[in-house]
Amino acid sequence: MYYKRIIDDCLTEWASRQEHKPLLLRGARQVGKSTAVRHLGEKFKYYVEVNFEKYPEYKALFQENLDVGRIVPLMSAMSGKPIEADNTLLFLDEVQDCTEAIMSLRFFKEDMPGLHVIAAGSLLELALEELPTFGVGRIHSMFMHPMTFDEFIEACGEKLLLCERNKASITRPLPDPLHHRMIQLIRTYMLVGGMPEAVREWNATRDFIKCQEIQDDILVSYEDDFAKYKKKADPVLLRLTLRSAAAQVAKKFVYTQVGSDYKAAEVKKALEMLIRAGLLIPVTRTNADGLPLGSGADSSFRKILVLDPGLMLRLLNMSMGDISQITSHILTSSAADLVNRGPMAELLAGLEMLRYQSPNLRHELFYWTRQARNSQAEVDYLTVHNMNILPVEVKSGTQGGMKSLWSLMHEKNLYEAVRCSLENFGTFDYTDKEAGGAVRHITTCPLYAVSMMTRL
Repeated sequence: MYYKRIIDDCLTEWASRQEHKPLLLRGARQVGKSTAVRHLGEKFKYYVEVNFEKYPEYKALFQENLDVGRIVPLMSAMSGKPIEADNTLLFLDEVQDCTEAIMSLRFFKEDMPGLHVIAAGSLLELALEELPTFGVGRIHSMFMHPMTFDEFIEACGEKLLLCERNKASITRPLPDPLHHRMIQLIRTYMLVGGMPEAVREWNATRDFIKCQEIQDDILVSYEDDFAKYKKKADPVLLRLTLRSAAAQVAKKFVYTQVGSDYKAAEVKKALEMLIRAGLLIPVTRTNADGLPLGSGADSSFRKILVLDPGLMLRLLNMSMGDISQITSHILTSSAADLVNRGPMAELLAGLEMLRYQSPNLRHELFYWTRQARNSQAEVDYLTVHNMNILPVEVKSGTQGGMKSLWSLMHEKNLYEAVRCSLENFGTFDYTDKEAGGAVRHITTCPLYAVSMMTRL
């Protein structure tokens, strides 16, 4: 059974263009790239898939030269399927195993512009670094991630519930039974995560243990891949860095906590490789003095998110041992405790904010801190809406625990902010007496409705 993905519409739109560049589909291993391309292939008369890892003999076609007029007929003969402009979707999978095939993509644009070509690979970012040239302006990239919460609940057969949630607003919150059902589903999503194979297992068995076995297998495959990085970084250090990132999630990443046997420069290099591979996502500190947010960013202060909540919990299990107490907390704690205790809500909010943005660009996440002595403050995320900075704080209370948010809004003269919580939809105003009675407006966006944040 195919689970609908957000990227499907973008792939369909790309395929329908009169002029289309070869497409590079980028993202970590097992997030669903190949499945999404095969689903798109059903719209074409012919679909040809070449997996360079499974069928290495195809690599020989690219060794002599990169003349696609010569390569395509040979590929057609080997696959036994026609490869024709407008009629065929050609999918080059695990393309990192054939760097010449990556380099050939620019020539598909120049010499066979009518042919639809998609390339994908799980270690693509590292392979691209080693290429002497890469078709700038001739190749289009899309970035794919694990399933979002919206994709997850639709895959679980809750499309009608999703439709009702989408009708809700700050003046028309969800009825309590639906609100509580959404909270129940967000708890499940924290444990199952968004890796398609784990979601499929959950739908088939409703067994968390079996989902964890699949998550463990995925993590083992990631760590097996580290051997392929050994020319650039120690595979043991990569494994330690990945596990330390899970232990430090939603906190300022400290290099020395990875291991005393490694220098900070070595850990930093390993961390950057894991970020480029899509396994870790940085959240960079910014001074929030203006737009773009990156202009005031300080990359020496970063929080690190793991690409998937379910995988993060399994990484914690690998590094800390038994995490049944954490699992019990997710399943049984009050909604307020689920948000305020532990990093899961902050992790989830950040991942969701990132993944509902356009897949045609590589997006960044930012946060704000004030480091002054005796006056420290931190706001979890900053984003941009209507050309203004929009702070996002992951909290449960209406007033308590939001001093950092008030401080940021006062200092930067911001009038809109979001509290992302497990409360129902709502809004409230705060009168800033120190700013002449300026009214600061707070929108309450439920954690299960991050996709609706800017609309709210």
